[in-house]
Amino acid sequence: MLRLKDVSKFYYNKGIISSGFTKVNAEFNLGEFVVITGESGSGKSTLLNVLSGIDSYEEGEMYINGEETSHYLEAQFENYRKKYIGNIFQNFNLVNSYTVYQNIELVLLINGYKKTDIKDKVLRILKEVDLYRFRKTKVSKLSGGQKQRVAIARALAKESPIIIADEPTGNLDSRSAASILEILHRISKDKLVIIVTHNYDSIEKYVTRKIKMHDGKIVEDKVINKNKEDISLVASQYKNMSLLYKLKLGLRNTFNIIPKFLLISLVFLFMASVLLVEYSGFKKLDYEESKMGYNNYFRNTDDKRIIIQKKDLGVITEEDYEKINNLSNIDYLIEDDLVLDNEVMFVHDASNLYLYGTIKELSKFDGDVDLGRLPEADNELIFIGSKDGYYISEQSKEILDAKFEIENPYSYGARVGSYKIVGIKYSEEYSGDGQYVFYSPDSIFATVKKFSDERYSSFELLLSDKIYKPEYWNSYMKIEANDKVPVGSAYTSADMNYECSGGTCLRKTLNITNNNIYYEKNIDIKITKNYTKNTFTSLTGLKEYKENNGKIYINPDDYESLFNRSNFQSSVFVKNIKEIDKTNAEIENLGFKTLMVKDTLVNWSEGTSQALRIIQLVVTIVLIIVMFFISYFIIKIILKSRNIYFTTIRILGASKKESKQLLDIELLTITNLTYFLLIGFLLLVYYNIIKFSYIKDLMTYIRIIDYVIVYLILIIMTQLISSKFAKSLFKKSAMKTFNEVV
Repeated sequence: MLRLKDVSKFYYNKGIISSGFTKVNAEFNLGEFVVITGESGSGKSTLLNVLSGIDSYEEGEMYINGEETSHYLEAQFENYRKKYIGNIFQNFNLVNSYTVYQNIELVLLINGYKKTDIKDKVLRILKEVDLYRFRKTKVSKLSGGQKQRVAIARALAKESPIIIADEPTGNLDSRSAASILEILHRISKDKLVIIVTHNYDSIEKYVTRKIKMHDGKIVEDKVINKNKEDISLVASQYKNMSLLYKLKLGLRNTFNIIPKFLLISLVFLFMASVLLVEYSGFKKLDYEESKMGYNNYFRNTDDKRIIIQKKDLGVITEEDYEKINNLSNIDYLIEDDLVLDNEVMFVHDASNLYLYGTIKELSKFDGDVDLGRLPEADNELIFIGSKDGYYISEQSKEILDAKFEIENPYSYGARVGSYKIVGIKYSEEYSGDGQYVFYSPDSIFATVKKFSDERYSSFELLLSDKIYKPEYWNSYMKIEANDKVPVGSAYTSADMNYECSGGTCLRKTLNITNNNIYYEKNIDIKITKNYTKNTFTSLTGLKEYKENNGKIYINPDDYESLFNRSNFQSSVFVKNIKEIDKTNAEIENLGFKTLMVKDTLVNWSEGTSQALRIIQLVVTIVLIIVMFFISYFIIKIILKSRNIYFTTIRILGASKKESKQLLDIELLTITNLTYFLLIGFLLLVYYNIIKFSYIKDLMTYIRIIDYVIVYLILIIMTQLISSKFAKSLFKKSAMKTFNEVV
């Protein structure tokens, strides 16, 4: 069955060549119980390794059933070991973290036995070697004799025609040794059993053939008892390991050594955490950079803001607002959103204070003030600005509790109301002495709404068959409300009389039309009085004639009738910026045109942003490379204890590919468990079950796709680590690797 013809084995170590054995000629057949003896270093174990296919040879030819093997590659020797060889080692080479049952099952899983056959086969063999009662016992708890029985049972389970045993009784007491030899002798009736031993006397009664080696050569080859039976060769029936078996072993290996599992989990947890922190950090930086953009039209550039209009530019009804508010990601809604984009000027003449900025609803203010107190009355508000700004750092005392008026920016000198700033809040978002924010009561919103209506409306006057289009910044023929004017009447400047036929506009009809993109309103009124410098104050109640000369004053009710106070445009603010695109689509599906303010911003530092993205990419790549090598180095140390396992399964019949796949499954299982446990922890933080403000802040900037990207990077790194480790472990023959790790 096995024949060696002038076979030699050499070793190469640091340029030095040494001989394992030289010019060996021998033939081995089924039914033989062969013992190879000789002193240490004689080459007997090396010969055994070549015969079992776990080591190569350099000269001569080894024949297996008449087939030459000198051209065999490692994959072909793997196939040879699967079909023909059952190994029994002096050091047992069992998986100590497995039970007795699992150690024997292992060789059957590797060789692709049917699931239905495995259990019965293992239990039968355990009874045969008297280990049935230890089937659920971890191998690490067995005695030496019991471990050797497990090794023999493993070899028997494979039903291979050749049993190779290297010093199978070397570490056993005499009683255990006799029991082991009896088993080997029994199975040699229809198999080839080759044993290497120092103690020939203890085995002599079983031997059919004795081979003695000295200095790498066979010096004696003696047949003691020739088997007369003609035994036909039956190779082991095997298949490649199924995916199910690979998953079973991979998952078993994941958890069979808890310290190893925990250490590798910590490495992958470190990798995942660093990637998420780095990724979210750059996302936050990019987000903050994007907020630095501006828009000349919109003053409120909150990135959570969506401006909405009906697709037909019609009135937004209460029913519409209810539908929008029912969406899950809606934080709040500003119906009169034009007030958000109009500057408000608060003036205090006595202190020469002019504070301008945008307003927000007082009900949306969350927290406390740094100076003063929270508002208590309807005319009190909060001032938000930088602590280092001049008005706060130098004039906070003058600001607090001073009475301010609101100046109409579209009507020079026109001021209304009496308001008090009772609280100041520091915010670096509003740095310097530029724009400020005022958290204001509803009364201010109504006033600013009126200013906004005037700004976005266009008046057209028809007088004496002439059309006039006054500008909001020019007082001439500008329409203003005045409660001293009767309904249906208008007071005009005497200087306007030349615009009318006959040199006077009195008793003429004035048609006023208000146009904007949403509606058109018009009224007819009579010019009933002309004012002059002397009569201006008595007719209007105002003092500044020079600044107001040329204006047309009408009754407030007439003025209000020119405006449709319904809402045609509103703004929605979302809770979660990460879902703003989804919310925007939901609003559009309700029949609205939308505009996300964050998409309208112009950022002059776009070049800087591009540079930051390039830096982010470079840093991420460098970080991944550094983490890869650090993680690989640590995992390699942790998995060093696993080298003997992977070498053992290769000797038992697993291919390099199958061994690598088992390693992949083990590491990928740990990676997935670690990552999804981390995600679970982050969800607990997100929903405030666990309080961790720093982590929650970072999570704000990461979307689901970002978690997927980090996960894929982690999986790729795991695969690379597995491949690199497998390459270093499996690049040599099974025997060379075995000698290095044992």
